[in-house]
Amino acid sequence: MEPGNITPEIQISVETMYLPEQSEPEQARYVFGYTISIRNKGDRAAQLLRRKWLITDANGKVQQVEGEGVIGEQPVIQPGQSHRYSSGAVLDTPVGTMEGSYGFVAEDGQHFQAPIPCFRLAVPGVLH
Repeated sequence: MEPGNITPEIQISVETMYLPEQSEPEQARYVFGYTISIRNKGDRAAQLLRRKWLITDANGKVQQVEGEGVIGEQPVIQPGQSHRYSSGAVLDTPVGTMEGSYGFVAEDGQHFQAPIPCFRLAVPGVLH
């Protein structure tokens, strides 16, 4: 198999939390925090270059966010290692979803995308 055909294995997991102290429900402002863990399960180092998010609220409003790196960093993740960071999102509704992708470059120069599975943001007690 040619080296360019091997896609590095990136595993992404997410933890979310509602931040009531920063939210103003009467103003339709719901603030959520999330922590992302990105694990390199492949055999080559990979650098996270870009992110792309689709953030959808319960009204169907979609925000698209794109940019370099994550929280101002473009981390290199070695094989068997993880990178963890926290960030946040503001919605107009108490429930919404986020999904997207990270753009990486492997140490051999191969560019690839790692999908970020869809996850839910919800005020506790809103969904049963």
